[in-house]
Amino acid sequence: MDTKAVDKALVAIIAKRIELQKLDYNNPKYDELEEELHDLEDDFQDAYGDALEDILQDVHDEHCPDSDVLYPIAYLAKQYSIDGNNYSVTNTEGVFVESEKHAGKETKLVLVPSPLRIILNIGKDRQEVVWKA
Repeated sequence: MDTKAVDKALVAIIAKRIELQKLDYNNPKYDELEEELHDLEDDFQDAYGDALEDILQDVHDEHCPDSDVLYPIAYLAKQYSIDGNNYSVTNTEGVFVESEKHAGKETKLVLVPSPLRIILNIGKDRQEVVWKA
């Protein structure tokens, strides 16, 4: 898997989501941008879905074996913070997973670009990089 290509595709999806979030539903460009976003997401899944699902399966096996692996696109955050070329997320982002190691704490997995990585959000104040390209 070409991780640079995955990272670039992920950044393009995030940029399109940000662009779409700035528009009102009534904006004439909204439907067009939404369709472009769906096309980017579909292309991402087609090109990198299988490889990312294998990586996500390994992460799940190690950190949250009782949780099902979803399509990689599901692990994208709703909102990313961008500082230059560095992307980050808050602890509220990601897909809920069950982690015995962190029992009693809300845990979520999220896919983050630049550098391409998977973060486990633990509770309200802790993040752990559980996979990095």
